Amino acid sequence: MHRSIRPAIAVLFGLAAGSAMATVTVTYVDPQKMTDVPRFEADRTAMEADFRSYLEELGKQLPAGQDLKVDILDIDLAGDVFPRVPVRDIRVTKGTYDFPRIHLRYRIEQDGKVLRSGERELADRNYQLNGDINRTELYGYEKRMLGEWFKKELLASR
Repeated sequence: MHRSIRPAIAVLFGLAAGSAMATVTVTYVDPQKMTDVPRFEADRTAMEADFRSYLEELGKQLPAGQDLKVDILDIDLAGDVFPRVPVRDIRVTKGTYDFPRIHLRYRIEQDGKVLRSGERELADRNYQLNGDINRTELYGYEKRMLGEWFKKELLASR
C-alpha cells in the first residue's frame, strides 16, 4: 500500500510545481529619500513589509506563471506627522492637501518575456470621502489606492 501511494504523491508534487503561482517582487528604491515615510527605521521596515505583503496578496489574482515586479519610487502617506514623543509619531489626516501618493514602476513577465510594464503616479485626492475604508487599519488609504490600481490596470487588461 505504501509503495502505491508514493508515486501518486510524487505526481501531485510534480503537478503543483508545473503550475507555479504568480510571484510578486517589491523593491523600495532609496526609501530614505522618499517624501513621507516613517522616520524610525523599524517603523519604515514594518511599512515596507506591510505593503509588500499586500501586493503579494493581490498578486495571487494573476494567472499562474506570471511574475509582477514593482519598484516603489516614492511614497507620500496620507496625513501629516506630528512628533508626539521621541519614540512615537502621530499621523493626522485632515482631508485637504495631505492625500496619499505612491509613485511606482511595474513589470509583468511570463517565461522571461515582458507582457506589460509602466510607471504610475497614484494619488487619491478624495481619500476621506470613500466609505469603504477601515480607518483603524494602518495604511488603509494607501492599500485601497494600490488595490484600485491593481484591479483597473493589471486585472482589467487580462
